[in-house]
Amino acid sequence: MTFKILTIFPNFFDGFKQYSIIKNALNNNLIKIEVINFRDFSTDKHKKVDDYQIGGGGGMVLSIQPIIDCLRQIKTKDSKVILLSPQGKVFNQTISQSLSKEKEIILICGHYEGFDERIYDYIDMEISIGDFILTGGEIAAMTIIDSVSRLIENVIAKQSLETESFDDCLLDYPAYTKPIEYDNKKVPDILLSGNHKEITKWREEKRIANTKSKRPDLYEKYLAFKK
Repeated sequence: MTFKILTIFPNFFDGFKQYSIIKNALNNNLIKIEVINFRDFSTDKHKKVDDYQIGGGGGMVLSIQPIIDCLRQIKTKDSKVILLSPQGKVFNQTISQSLSKEKEIILICGHYEGFDERIYDYIDMEISIGDFILTGGEIAAMTIIDSVSRLIENVIAKQSLETESFDDCLLDYPAYTKPIEYDNKKVPDILLSGNHKEITKWREEKRIANTKSKRPDLYEKYLAFKK
């Protein structure tokens, strides 16, 4: 899987590529991350990538020329072009699983008051990571890369992907580790029983209870999913 990120702040991703699962995935050639500064494609003599809104209005808008010229140079027949914007479809695990089957994803990071509207003629998908505003699309890009990468084969252990939060519209079950007792709080006896059939049953019950308590909206989806 190749991720190509279009941004005017390429150094934003330096640390992201140096740690944890993403670093291991890069080192093992399971994913590839290319960061491209679309400012380099600006035809303006000062390398400007934004301008005032036509018709008036506050804030600057990203110009279409540098982004599309960049896109034309880096795009391949396998590219899925995603615009990162608060107006997009809200990202979730289902979208992440779908994207993990792609060969190449191009993520376009916005800034200022957004993009020239004509950019929509050049993209495949528009994604938001939530109903809030960020100063730019870089954090959203990292969120998507992190979520999608871990679903790619061999990036993390297959067992770790089983019964995760949001599978079947349910959150994950409670997890514990040593010590067995800490500050008068003990690991549930069922997990110490060695009875794997009962442990599995307990965990499933806890997933349902967890979802109903913490995410009633997701619980409603679970009930619908069960039918």
